[in-house]
Amino acid sequence: MSVVLSSIRLGPQHAFRAPRTRLVSVLRAPARSLSAASAQPASPAKDSKRSGPASEQSVTPLSEDFSRWYLDVIREAQLADYGPVRGTMVIRPYGYALWERLQSWLDAALKEHGVQNAYFPQLIPMSFFEREAEHVEGFAPELAIVTRGGGKELEEPLALRPTSETIINSMFAKWVQSHRDLPMRLNQWANVHRWEMRTRPFVRTLEFLWQEGHTAHATPEEARAEAMAMLEVYREFAVTQAAMPVIAGRKSRIEQFAGANATFTIEAMMRDGRALQAGTTHDLGDNFSRAFGTQFSDAGGRLRHAHQASFGMSTRMVGGVVMSHGDDTGLRLPPRMAPLQVVLVPVAARGAAAAAVLAAVDAALVALRATGVRAQADVGTEKSPGWKFSHWEMKGVPLRIEIGPRDVASGTCAIARRDRPGKEGKEFGVPLAPELLVQEVLKRLDEVQAELLERATRFRDEHILDVSSHSQFLEVIEQGEVCARWGSFCAPHA
Repeated sequence: MSVVLSSIRLGPQHAFRAPRTRLVSVLRAPARSLSAASAQPASPAKDSKRSGPASEQSVTPLSEDFSRWYLDVIREAQLADYGPVRGTMVIRPYGYALWERLQSWLDAALKEHGVQNAYFPQLIPMSFFEREAEHVEGFAPELAIVTRGGGKELEEPLALRPTSETIINSMFAKWVQSHRDLPMRLNQWANVHRWEMRTRPFVRTLEFLWQEGHTAHATPEEARAEAMAMLEVYREFAVTQAAMPVIAGRKSRIEQFAGANATFTIEAMMRDGRALQAGTTHDLGDNFSRAFGTQFSDAGGRLRHAHQASFGMSTRMVGGVVMSHGDDTGLRLPPRMAPLQVVLVPVAARGAAAAAVLAAVDAALVALRATGVRAQADVGTEKSPGWKFSHWEMKGVPLRIEIGPRDVASGTCAIARRDRPGKEGKEFGVPLAPELLVQEVLKRLDEVQAELLERATRFRDEHILDVSSHSQFLEVIEQGEVCARWGSFCAPHA
């Protein structure tokens, strides 16, 4: 079975226009079969009670059932739970901390690009959608609509925000009057609602969190350049922070955003060989500005419609991190994304030796935090060190530092890497002196980050098959769904 890296599904009904000189690539799936995406369990309340290593629940092996493995990890790592409304999720603190890591980096990157944060209402008049025919047609099946409020029928139905091009353009039409008002770059961090039929935590839910950027420009070239610049911001985040290698490219026309001239995407391969759309940008042309009357007077005094771009990345990226790096033990988090980078665990700290061990743990914790390392000490006595090891491995903490009486006596400690299981990832005799320990920890965090990216890149590249002709391409797609990649793009035609 083949897979789709770009989420582009080609079949007999879609004509393929082969380029003359560009390289075409297709993806090969792993030999094992892929399971269908699991639906929400019939009894989420039962699932929600069974979390943590102490629950005696095991994680389904990744190679046995990838979808079940994913749901098990989401539950056991305490990232999310099912909401009372089917298709919704509750993001738990650890899962939200992952989202905050994305927010922190991306918010700074957008502001550096000149994008300002704002907020727009969640309730959008249905008449706004009807102004842009392609937009309303594309989103109509996913809309959640409010028809009553305050005990009365509303004069006009209101849609819960599926995206904000319409309502933001209603304000752009007021705020953009002159070429001096351009470019206008706005972003909002918000929730959106899309009535999905098949849901999966973080990947596809009825309500999710995201950032959505919306810009207005004087020329079509500027709008296209904005869409491409934001695509590069997303690519940089995926690669440098999430350790997730992506292919950046253009969506097929059948999959582009409703109302856009072109949609661009970053696509990553998950560990089941399937693709995940991790972020999109759109060249909207002047479609929405014409629908809403967003016009400006140029330097010559002529009235023109603004050209626009929009872009978004959502909590789906959290699911992408899980599926890109996780293993049968649970999460494996890239250090730059991890809410907690280092956990310190005292070992055999009993009797007279306990005070010295705990003092050493505390000194190490203070030194690490002073240098910006996100560290925590698990000094509770209710659980054994072995239980703690399993607990923090499930949560994907990149490094674990173990300190016992002998370590204190020798001035050393042991460091275990989450990305390398067992003895391979554990090193003894690491200096415990604060300044030396900090150096060792920072070095290993960089190594873990780099190796997770290298491993994910190697996995992706092993499942890309390069072909150089239309006939070869057809031979491969007869096996199933494929991705065509020409240069840096993964669309069937430009």
